Amino acid sequence: MGHDHGHDHTHGANKKVLLISFFMIASYMLVEAIGGYLTNSLALIADAGHMLSDTISLGVALLAFKFGEKLASKSKTFGYKRFEILVALFNGVTLIVIALFIFYEAVQRFANPPEVATTGMLIISSIGLAVNVLVAWIMMRGGDVEENLNMRGAYLHVISDMLGSVGAIVAALLIMFLGWGWADPLASVIVAGLVLRSGYYVAKAGLHVLMEGTPQNVDMDDVIQTIQKTKGVKSVHDLHVWSITSGLNALSCHVVVDDKMAVAEGEKMLRVIEHELEHKSIHHITVQLETSAHKHDNSILCNMKTAEPGPHDHHHH
Repeated sequence: MGHDHGHDHTHGANKKVLLISFFMIASYMLVEAIGGYLTNSLALIADAGHMLSDTISLGVALLAFKFGEKLASKSKTFGYKRFEILVALFNGVTLIVIALFIFYEAVQRFANPPEVATTGMLIISSIGLAVNVLVAWIMMRGGDVEENLNMRGAYLHVISDMLGSVGAIVAALLIMFLGWGWADPLASVIVAGLVLRSGYYVAKAGLHVLMEGTPQNVDMDDVIQTIQKTKGVKSVHDLHVWSITSGLNALSCHVVVDDKMAVAEGEKMLRVIEHELEHKSIHHITVQLETSAHKHDNSILCNMKTAEPGPHDHHHH
């Protein structure tokens, strides 16, 4: 018995927020990249590199929402909902690569700090900060940056971008007033550290979903107890809980009931289980009812063997 609830209500809002953010960040990224090149500031180039990954992440996040809307088909029974997670993973990896490149570049500059046009650097990084603050505010107000991995990834990018702009502003001031040429590569190393950190977390979260890991917002012991204490349930086994995409968690399990239970009673019991689990962030539920006579394992979790089945084998677990 399948059940699916409330995944799409924030969908439209998220898409609109992403579109506005995408245009703002993309336009400013070009300004910052050209500015970094003209003023010879690695901190600005680092920030522009970060904004580039932001632009990619926002653009691909938009694509992911678009793909995610495609309906399920016989060849893809969950539709394209997972595309969003692949994007999050791609994003995380891109960030890690950009960070490593900036580290490498900064090491060269520490040894030999070049001349930097500080006034230009200060103006550009200050406008950059304002753009980032505005985009982060739009995302906080209009989008779902808590639950949705795609939105969260894009939001984290913008926040660390904001810190990147702060780094460039401080570096520009240090060079202007104290003549500390190494402040520019130092600021870029700090930005790279932030980029690396957000890349690592986004990639890790994406991998967890792709590995069918238990969603972070689901307490397995609580779920097991909820099912077991439902009236009519003797025991539960072959339990799986996973995320299809951000904010859409699924559960499947086998429940042993009395062999005299009528279908209508079973229906009633399932409705109770569904209602309870919905409050525990599980939106798509499939429960198989069995009697004690049905051959099954006593383990609550599924211990599937991955042996090659022969042509006449049936899969028992």
